[in-house]
Amino acid sequence: MDAGLLILRLMAGLLIAGHGVQKVSYRLGGHGLAGGTEEFRHDGFRGGRLTAVVAGASQIGAGLFLAAGLLTPLAAMAAMGVMTVAGTVKWPKGLWVQNDGYEYPMVLVVVSTALSLTGPGRWSLDHVLGITPWPLWIVLAAIVLGPTSGLLTRLVLHRVPTTSERTPHARAAD
Repeated sequence: MDAGLLILRLMAGLLIAGHGVQKVSYRLGGHGLAGGTEEFRHDGFRGGRLTAVVAGASQIGAGLFLAAGLLTPLAAMAAMGVMTVAGTVKWPKGLWVQNDGYEYPMVLVVVSTALSLTGPGRWSLDHVLGITPWPLWIVLAAIVLGPTSGLLTRLVLHRVPTTSERTPHARAAD
């Protein structure tokens, strides 16, 4: 079981961290901070550069902590939050990723939830530090607060994109 949890943590955590790296740099196929900023504007967010930096840093931190199994419920909570935001952006496109839907963010939210519930396993920094198992109330709070914070972030930072920012598909739907 511990080997499975390690593989799951490493894959999900490093993918989430890599997604954050793309938001703020040219690494891993990213378009730099300017590209990340433009992506958020296009997706209907206020805040520009600051939004891109905070989102990227949150993804990098949550992903690395999740991969290491360090402060697992808190790392999972942050991962659930940023991936819930991503899911809200993709929601209008439906479930499936081939249509740019929310399938991938949803999988990462579910994996983060599962890791919160199971714990990171023996091959983790939480175990090495002796801070596992986490109390159930912390785990449940993380599972509720993660997606809730993502939804609130989307609500607070939402703005209607200008006509020039909309894709041809979005204009056709108007």
